[in-house]
Parts: sequence; C-alpha cells; structure tokens
Amino acid sequence: MAKKTTVLAIGGNAVNKPGESPTAENMRKNIEHTTDYLTEMIVKDYDLVITHGNGPQVGNLLLQQDMAKEKIPPFPIDVNDAQTQGSLGYFIAQALGNSLKKRGVQRTICSLVTQIVVDPQDKAFKEPTKPVGPFYSEEEGKKLAQEKGWDFVEDSGRGWRRVVPSPQPLDIVEREVLKDLIEKDVIVIAAGGGGIPVAKGDNEMLYGVEAVIDKDRASTLLALEIDADELIILTGVDQVCLNFGKENEKKLEKISLSEAKQYLESGEFPKGSMGPKIEAAIKFVKESGKECLITSMERLSEALEGKTGTVIYKD
Repeated sequence: MAKKTTVLAIGGNAVNKPGESPTAENMRKNIEHTTDYLTEMIVKDYDLVITHGNGPQVGNLLLQQDMAKEKIPPFPIDVNDAQTQGSLGYFIAQALGNSLKKRGVQRTICSLVTQIVVDPQDKAFKEPTKPVGPFYSEEEGKKLAQEKGWDFVEDSGRGWRRVVPSPQPLDIVEREVLKDLIEKDVIVIAAGGGGIPVAKGDNEMLYGVEAVIDKDRASTLLALEIDADELIILTGVDQVCLNFGKENEKKLEKISLSEAKQYLESGEFPKGSMGPKIEAAIKFVKESGKECLITSMERLSEALEGKTGTVIYKD
C-alpha cells in the first residue's frame, strides 16, 4: 500500500488537559502519551505532517507575563506564539523520536518554526474569537475583563476564557522548505499553534502581528499546499454532534460537504470550539476533493478503521 500523506492536527488541550496544572512535567507526560498514537500511524505507513494547537499554552504565557509586567515587559502575542511553537515542537519531536525507537523505527523528525501570512485588515482584529489560557468562572472572567480590558466568552459550557484575534491564514512563508523536507521522508512538525502570524508591509517586508491563528485553519492551508491525501483533526470528542450536550444530542458518522455547510450556517457549531474545525474541514474537502476525519486522540485507531469518528466527504 502506498504511503498516505496525512496532515494531523493535535489540539492544545492534548498537551494541557482542562483543570490540570500546566507544568512542563505534565506537558511532557501528555505529549508522550499522544505520540504513542502517532507512532501507530507511522508504523502503518502513514506519512505524517503534524500540527498542534497552543491556545492553553500561549494564554498561560500571557498570564505569566501580565503578572510579572512590573519587572519584565510582556512580549507581543506573536512572540509568545513563536515561543510555544518552539517548546511544543521540541516536546513532540523528542517524544515521537523516542517512541519510534522503541518500535525499532528510525526516522528523521524536524520541528519547523513556521510563519503564516495574514491580512492586517482582517475583521478578526476587531472581533476577537480565539479562546486562550485557563478557564474561569463567569465572575472571575467579568472581573478580569474590567480590570485588564481583556475580552472573554463562555467556552462550550466549560467556563469563561479570554479571547484574542484569530485572522484567516493566507500563505506559509516556509512553504518550499516544508515541501523539501516531506520529499526527503522527514516527519515534519509545522504551523504549530496555527503558525506565527505575520503581515506584509512595504516591499513585501514581513512583520509580526498580535493574534493567534486557529490551528485547524492553518492545518487546512498546509494540507492544500502539500496536496495531502487526508486531513485529520483531533479534538476532545469522538464524533461531531448535533445539539451537543443536550438530551437530543446526535452523533454524526459521515456528513457530506453540503450537509456540513448547512449545519454550520444554522449555528450548530460554536465559533470558539467545533465551528473552526468544521470550517477547516469544509475548505479542505471542497478544494481537494478528499476527506477530512474529526475524532479524539484516544479513538484514533478505531476511527481510521471506520468504527468511530466523523468523516466529511465531497458530495
């Protein structure tokens, strides 16, 4: 069987679980658990390009820096994006390499610091929607909003979180390097945290902008750029659901592109959680004609066998 080039998007909550202390030790432990699942795919001849979220991690950095601002000036969000891209890429590359060695597999792994071009006039800069950092109670969220001028939203029944701008990704600066690495059979970790958001100024000169790009949207852009055979988006649920969390909740096994569009337009999927994943799936399926799988890390192997997960396909 020919190898299947698959872009695999891992959520930031797979690194720090909700309510868990965000220590380096916990991050390493969670990533080691995560890379065991990735190793199984590689052993089964999937060629992986790995992307990951950074919402919890970049939010924690912003919180740390706000608390220490009297001694050390806070960094812009794009610099914090770069820091989390480097640290998480390091954890993933090391853990995956060790996991593969245990299985007797020798592969080169590269974590690529990736800049993603966005439009500085994107409406997202006026309408922040991307949740970052820890969960708060409604009272805590309102207090912080008043004290610090941060924007907050209720995040899918899990609590209140700070939101920051999340512009649409338009281009990958390191696109050609990425393609070269894939052609040389390197397992690449790229567009971490959605990539570092940059814009083009005079004479095409790049500069950083303060935002956090949604990693699923960036993953779609990457998958289309490299002509991937499949896009897999890992999240906290086994399957996409209608009426999520309600008595009449309905799990979806397969949905067509037109059905996915209809559900999205009817407001079935919240902007801060499943919405961007469905948007990303729609874009990938529409432009590539290939399928997108949405499932949880724990049920990934079963989803690849068609036993769970939600597949979005072209009509």
